Amino acid sequence: MTAKQLRAFLAVAQTLSFTQACERLHLSQPALSLAIKGLEETLGGPLLIRSTRSVRLTPEGETLLPLAKRLLADWDNTEELLRQRFTLQLGRVALAAMPSVACNRLPSALRRFRERFPRVNVTVHDVINEEVIDMVRRQQVELGIAFEPETREGIDFLPLFDDTFVAVLPPDSPSAAADSIDWKTLLAHDFITLQRPSMVRILLEQALARRHTELPVAFESHQLATVGRMVASGLGVSAVPTLCREQMHELGARCVPLFDPQIRRTVGVVLSAGQELSTAARALHEVLQTTLCEPSA
Repeated sequence: MTAKQLRAFLAVAQTLSFTQACERLHLSQPALSLAIKGLEETLGGPLLIRSTRSVRLTPEGETLLPLAKRLLADWDNTEELLRQRFTLQLGRVALAAMPSVACNRLPSALRRFRERFPRVNVTVHDVINEEVIDMVRRQQVELGIAFEPETREGIDFLPLFDDTFVAVLPPDSPSAAADSIDWKTLLAHDFITLQRPSMVRILLEQALARRHTELPVAFESHQLATVGRMVASGLGVSAVPTLCREQMHELGARCVPLFDPQIRRTVGVVLSAGQELSTAARALHEVLQTTLCEPSA
């Protein structure tokens, strides 16, 4: 049973005239009759009784009429819905991003995406780096933004930019106006950082461990905003990716380039390996590439 056959039946059933049905559907009489015959053969019996003067429905035809109307309405609605999604007049896409990106760089990309595709809904999952990758692997989201993973089993990683860590200092710190600061000087103060299993925390510990230095944590929190506010209040110092610099400044802290060692990590888009993206996800990915390809100044 095809949509074409149902449309042919519905046109005849509503007009009770093959001639009028042909005009409505822009079909020839033989083509219309062939469609009706095919439908009757598929269903197993006559739907219309046709004489030289009239057309009427069989009991089975009467049963089919309201069903055909509903089926064709659903067909047309589905066709239009998918057309709108393919043309991005409508759509939905889910994205997971680590907090350092979600709170700082992502909003500008989403604003640009919204300007281009105002009727596409975007769901953002603000989760730690490891969960970003896990959600992509489990196909709970189509796109993720995270640090480059050590293993790429089940995922593809497309680099966006390299980011380095900066020192976060209280505004009245003598070092806040310096051009840069080294880790030895920074770690002479109480250190505030994110709790495990934050990738920011892990990267700091790994980089310092290679220098046989332990991270002397005095305060820890789940939220970057809390870390920034603690530093701004004079409770200690911290280190965060450069992409968090604007957020730290808004919270009242100051950021200074950090060296010896310089900690650098690639940020990129995480995709499920071999998974075809929806039209909306492909469009969002393009916007992320053009908007996040360089770290903020």
